[in-house]
Amino acid sequence: MTGSSDAANALADEWDERYTSLAAEIPDGAPSAVLMAVAGELAPGRALEIGCGVGADAVWLAGQGWEVTALDVSRVALERARSRGRQAGVHVQWVCARLEDAELSGAGFDLVTAHYPALRHSPGHDAQKALLAAVAPGGTLLVVHHADIDVEKARSYGFDPADYLSHDDVAAMLGDEWDISIQRRRPREEPAGLDGQHTHDDVVRALRRRT
Repeated sequence: MTGSSDAANALADEWDERYTSLAAEIPDGAPSAVLMAVAGELAPGRALEIGCGVGADAVWLAGQGWEVTALDVSRVALERARSRGRQAGVHVQWVCARLEDAELSGAGFDLVTAHYPALRHSPGHDAQKALLAAVAPGGTLLVVHHADIDVEKARSYGFDPADYLSHDDVAAMLGDEWDISIQRRRPREEPAGLDGQHTHDDVVRALRRRT
């Protein structure tokens, strides 16, 4: 438990530092076009956003009638997200935690969404297990990663992609109980990243069949 707690604290400190030092360079941004397209086809229910950052997607979902729980490890990011939610006049349950540490409803969520998630590999596959367990029967999982990652550039920002679940990792862990749709290199309307280097996304959308 101590090792897990230390890892969680180190991750939180790392992301707090990013959001603090790069505050002027991280815009509030617009909701994800992928999320809006997918959620627009679903009846609003309970949604979980993993790695919500400064809150654009969570606030948009809440505005569409979803009951939203939004997770992030960075208190700095969540303060900006809360402010955005207040300005929009919507309610979101903001939770400062890693997915694998969060206390979530055992009933699962109708929509679980994670954009560019920092879900770490671990010997016990804790993040993978928590991600799948969060989706209710009949629920939708939406995971979006940047395509064409420049590994050396990412490492120059202190972020080693090999430490985290990739698009291929997520696709590979979905078994026969899922109906899976994969879209590689989906063009973004606006580039993302501090240098505008992310122009395409890799998208996994999966429906958990009811048993």
